[in-house]
Order: sequence, then C-alpha cells, then structure tokens
Amino acid sequence: MAGSLKKLAKAESCRLMQEKLESWSKDYEINSCDQNLNQCCELIEMTSVIQGQLFTILNETSRESGHYAGVDTIKTRLLPWLGTWFSHATSGRLFETGLFLNQDSIETERKLRQLATSQTLQLQDLQEELTSTRLELNHVQQDLAQTQLALEDTKTQLATTLLTAADEIIQLRAVLKASRAQEEDSLRRLDHLNDCEQQIERLRDELSILDAQKSVLQSRIARSRSPSPRRIRSRSPSPLPLRSCSPGRARSTNASRHAFLVARFGDIYSKDRFDAERILRTYISDMEMVQRIIYTAAVESFHAAKMAYRQFKMRVRKTLSIGHSGPESLEDTVMDYIVRHEDLYDVQASVNEVIRSMNINPKISSTPECDFAVISSFIRELCRVAFSMQTLTPPLDVAFGMDGEFFSETKYHRSVDSDYTAALVAYHVWPALMENDVVIVKGEAVTKRGALWSHRSRSRSQNRSRSVSPLLSHLSRSRSPSPQRSGSPRH
Repeated sequence: MAGSLKKLAKAESCRLMQEKLESWSKDYEINSCDQNLNQCCELIEMTSVIQGQLFTILNETSRESGHYAGVDTIKTRLLPWLGTWFSHATSGRLFETGLFLNQDSIETERKLRQLATSQTLQLQDLQEELTSTRLELNHVQQDLAQTQLALEDTKTQLATTLLTAADEIIQLRAVLKASRAQEEDSLRRLDHLNDCEQQIERLRDELSILDAQKSVLQSRIARSRSPSPRRIRSRSPSPLPLRSCSPGRARSTNASRHAFLVARFGDIYSKDRFDAERILRTYISDMEMVQRIIYTAAVESFHAAKMAYRQFKMRVRKTLSIGHSGPESLEDTVMDYIVRHEDLYDVQASVNEVIRSMNINPKISSTPECDFAVISSFIRELCRVAFSMQTLTPPLDVAFGMDGEFFSETKYHRSVDSDYTAALVAYHVWPALMENDVVIVKGEAVTKRGALWSHRSRSRSQNRSRSVSPLLSHLSRSRSPSPQRSGSPRH
C-alpha cells in the first residue's frame, strides 16, 4: 500500500491536472466549443484516474486495519458519494495504466502547444520582417524613381547645353571667319600703307634735295643781284642756308648714339633673333640651317645698309656741295644732315636687296619650302641699326666669318652644343661687332671636329657648277672699305 502511495505521489498527477486547468482557464475564451469540451473531458479522465488510484489505496488501507476498521468513515463519507456517482470500483492496475497514458497525452499536447506557440511567434516575426522588407523595397523603388527623374532632367539639361554650345561654336566660327576677313583686309591695307610710306619717304628725300637746291639757287640769285660794294664784302664768309646750319649734331651726339646702337645690337641678338628663329622653325626643322639663315641675314643686312649709306651720302654731298660755305667742313655738314634725316633712308630697298642676296646664297638657298620674307621685320631692324652705325665716328661693322676658320676666343662665344675641344668653327650663329678692328661685342659660333673637311665637301658639292665661289665674292664684298674708313670723302 505504501508503494502505491509513493508511485501516486511521484506521478505528479495533481500538478499536471492543475497546469491543465490553468491552461484551459487562459485559453477558454480563445478556444472553440469542441476544444473546451475536450479539455473538460481530459480533466474528468485525469480525475477519475486519480480517484481510482485513491480507491485502491483506500481498499488496501481498510484491509490492513482489520475486518471492521474504518467502517464508520466509509459509511458516512464514501458510500453516499459512491451512491451518487460510481457503481463499482475499477482495478488499480487499469487506473494506473490510464493515468500514465493520460500523462503522456498531456505532455505531448503541451509540447505540441509550445511548438505551435513558438511557430506562431516565428510566423509573427517573419511577418514583421516581411512588412519591414516591403517598406524598404517601397523606399528603394521611390529612390529609384527619383533617380530616374533626376537622370532624365540631367539628360535634358545636357542636351540643352550641347545645343547651346553648338550654337556658340557656330557663332564663334562666324566671328572667326569675319575676323580673318578683317585681318586679310587689314594686311592688304598695311601693305598699301607700306607702299605709300615708301613713296612718301622717296618724295621726302627728293623734296629735301630740291629744298637744298632751291636754297642754293636763291643764295646765288641774291649774290648776283647785290651791288658791287657788297660783292667785295661777300668775300667774307656768307651765312649758310637754313637746312645746312647745324651746331655739329653728329659730333655732339656721337657718344650717346654709339651707346644706344650697341645696346640695340645686343637686344636684337638676345630677343629679336629668337623671334626670328621661332618663325623659321615653323618651316625648317633643321636648327643648324635656321641659325645659318639668321647669321646670313645679319651679315647681308650690314652690307646692304653700308651700300645704301654710301649712295645716300653721295647724293647729299653732291647736293650740299653746290652752295656750301661756312665755318664747318662739307663732311661735317653732310654727316649732320644724314643724322637729322635718317628717316629718308629707303630701308625697304635694303630689305629687298638682303632677301635677294639670301636667295642666291648657296649655303641657305637649298630650302625652297621657306620664303625669307617671313623674317623681313627682323631684317628691317638690322638694316636700320646698321645704317645708323655708319653715321658714328668711327663707324661700326660686323666681323667677317668663314666656315672652317680657327675659333677666336676674343671674337666669339661657343654655343652650348659646341665641341669645346674642337679648334675649328663649323658655322656662325651671330657676328661680332667691330670698331676699328677691335671687338666691342662678341658673336657666337659652333665648333665641331672635322668642320673644315665637312665645309670643303659641302662647298664642292654646292659650287661645282659655279665658276666663281660665292664665298670669295662675299669676302671681297665684306672687305670693301666704307666711306668713313677710306680717309677722304668721295665726290
């Protein structure tokens, strides 16, 4: 009997029934009618199992106490209750088996209910995640739609910008075309103005000569019409014509003009020469040929300016010698006149002469792709400076240079691309400026080994068909004495 009681206590049937009852009480309003009835039946079955086990224990207890033990208790409490609800007692083993089956079913149902609850919770979590994912998807779709709209706006703006840029390009092309037409027109007008300036300079030259002749004739007429006593007095120095009167301008300004012209020669070497090189490099890729052309232009400019100065001086001397009389010598009067009227110098004729000489020079005439007129402004400035240098006392000139000569440290600087161990000059870059055979401004030359041999082979190949070497003619022409160096004026 004690073993059955311990087994009943260990089964915890009362606790399971209490949990079942509490769970039913919580889910009563949620469950359906059938579910509530089923749970009620389960509780009744559990109660009946527990009651069967208790009756078994009651029977064993009554047997142990004797034949008549506990009769009063049974009569007063058990029999009335049994008369109402039970008709007979069930075997203890059957009650025990039913109790264990009910316990298994309750435990299984509890696990199923927990599993269903966890699945419900998981389903709710999944639904919440799905809802949040749908919200994020809606946001992404909205962002995508806004991005597409912005992209369309950008495309529209770019198309508008491209159209505007195309219109501006068309307008700029039209403006450029008009500007080019205006530039061509301006160039034509400039050429016409240059021609007019040349004619004006020639007319001024002729007019000044005519004025000088007129003043001489007027002085002669005045002397011829004056009475005899005045003729005796006229043997004394008579006043000079207005244009021949000068306080010795050439002598008084010789030092300042000398310094200015030497500085200007240096500026042409350091600035204008590079501008001319840049122009020639657009037509000629060989840097040596470009430097040869510029050197030849400088030498030829001095030669043409000296020739023009001689002719101009001869015309002035011839004109002023007709009526010259006064304290100053004719040579001083001529020099003063030239210094005051340097604007009468026909520089364009000298430029044309320089270009013609360069075109027949065998050293540089092998470049038909380049017209030497592209550096006419450079040649013009050299001619002006060279002409002005002839009015100095003593005049300035450039040194004579020849390919293959010995390099002179007193005359030239070596170029950066020179071979500093070579003793011969391959070619000249810039002439040296001389005063009475004394170098006052050094030139520039390129020295290389084998320069003499390469120079001779080049000269033979270029001058094979020529009877007279252009180099010798250039030498004789450059060494011809200038009017100032001859010592006496030419009439």
